[in-house]
Amino acid sequence: QVLLVESGGGLVQPGGSLRLSCAASGSIFNFNFMGWYRQAPGKQRELVARISSGGTINYVDSVKGRFFISRVYAKNTVYLQMNSLKPEDTAVYYCNANYINATTLSALDAWGQGTLVTVSS
Repeated sequence: QVLLVESGGGLVQPGGSLRLSCAASGSIFNFNFMGWYRQAPGKQRELVARISSGGTINYVDSVKGRFFISRVYAKNTVYLQMNSLKPEDTAVYYCNANYINATTLSALDAWGQGTLVTVSS
């Protein structure tokens, strides 16, 4: 079993910045992807950003140029630097990992508990 622990959410004014962190622990052989999703009230969960094991990065169009994802491989940790935040970025942000289980070598998904980001003046 893999545990994802998130931190860094909170209340920020429009134009401000926040940095989310997600640390993974457990029976992990390798990761296919690590990334961040978000879910705003009344909306479906959407992919915000993800980074592959090879370093390929994808962003949803609405955050390109403002959000930046990075990963420290040795720490099994992924970060999301969020700049120029807008009210429409308000959501619960979830860390996600698609990983290879070290025991079964099967690909599995793990989710964090979610961290609330509120952008408001």
